[in-house]
Amino acid sequence: MAVEQPAAREAEQTRIHNIGYRAYDGPRLGRAYARRSLYSQSLRGAYGLGRSVKSKVLPMLLFVVMCAPALIMVAVAVATKAKDLPVPYTRYAIIMQALIGLYVASQAPQSVSRDLRFKTVPLYFSRPIETADYVRAKFAALASAMFLLTSTPLLVLYVGALLAKLDFAHQTKGFAEGLVSVALLSLLFSGIGLVIAATTPRRGFGIAAVIAVLVISYGAVSTIQAIAVVHSGNSNTALWMGLFSPITLIDGVQTAFLGAVSSYPGGHGPSAAQGVVFLLVLLGLIAGSYGLLVRRYRKAGL
Repeated sequence: MAVEQPAAREAEQTRIHNIGYRAYDGPRLGRAYARRSLYSQSLRGAYGLGRSVKSKVLPMLLFVVMCAPALIMVAVAVATKAKDLPVPYTRYAIIMQALIGLYVASQAPQSVSRDLRFKTVPLYFSRPIETADYVRAKFAALASAMFLLTSTPLLVLYVGALLAKLDFAHQTKGFAEGLVSVALLSLLFSGIGLVIAATTPRRGFGIAAVIAVLVISYGAVSTIQAIAVVHSGNSNTALWMGLFSPITLIDGVQTAFLGAVSSYPGGHGPSAAQGVVFLLVLLGLIAGSYGLLVRRYRKAGL
């Protein structure tokens, strides 16, 4: 009697199954849709939306703390029937700069560091999205999140001022100037934060580096300005030193063009002519940040 060979039995048990893989024949939404989706996802992530409860705590807490002084100022203005708000619109972000710096330090690495750490950047670029699309979406999302953080307190002040029946034209003008100021601040801080965060895949290092750059630059510039004005009376040195710190750069621009009162020692901010230099440096830093990010992600996407 013939014995069935093992190879013959295995051949009989072998089957090829048609599991129904089909090519996608739906609409191709393209780069614009991918860019919008990445922007939306990154903006939501900047406030922890769509992520764990733990991820929501810090951004939401900073948002509440950012708005709390504005609510207090409005309550005081209404209760005392004041003639004007205690703090000008253009001054609010300067006063709250520590919270703004902490926010960008915590959210810039969250936006870009994980993609570098988990090496998902090449996956983005395997689709229709390109390097510039990725950078624009990330830059715009963080700038939008920061503008929401910095403009909401101004809106609270403005609504409160109208409820307190303060002069409508004056308050509207101040509110508009404040919005321009925080828009420039949001773009500048977002660019700086993303450039620093994109240099390391480690989120903790990115947070520490962003805080160090913002704090050290402001501390050094403020110290030199105070020494120049108080001890040597050299207001020109104090003025031009404002170019070397993000917050003093914003202060100089809004003093020159938005009618703000300068926080420089002695209150000597740049004139309109000097403010042109401040504005060019600010715009150059924003454009330079974008360019550095594009070059960084071209290398990361290889």
